[in-house]
Amino acid sequence: MFARQLSILRIDASGARHACPIGWIDNFAMRNFTNDAIFDDTLPTGDGLIEAGFRVPLDRLRVSMEDWCRRKGYLAATETLRVEELPR
Repeated sequence: MFARQLSILRIDASGARHACPIGWIDNFAMRNFTNDAIFDDTLPTGDGLIEAGFRVPLDRLRVSMEDWCRRKGYLAATETLRVEELPR
């Protein structure tokens, strides 16, 4: 089920890339308020890393995670998230 490894990066206002803390990722994965079962196929594995199944769409994951991080106060208005699939 967790066939892909994804990188989750916070991009700050200057364009610098930072691995999202596992605490943010874990909270999103465990307490996702989208009520979308598609994100059940995610497993946080470390700072900036998630393993995911093929049915998890990266664009929806990024939008949902970014929205959730903003509501929790983790991301500033000038920051964004980047979700990328890593080569195996």
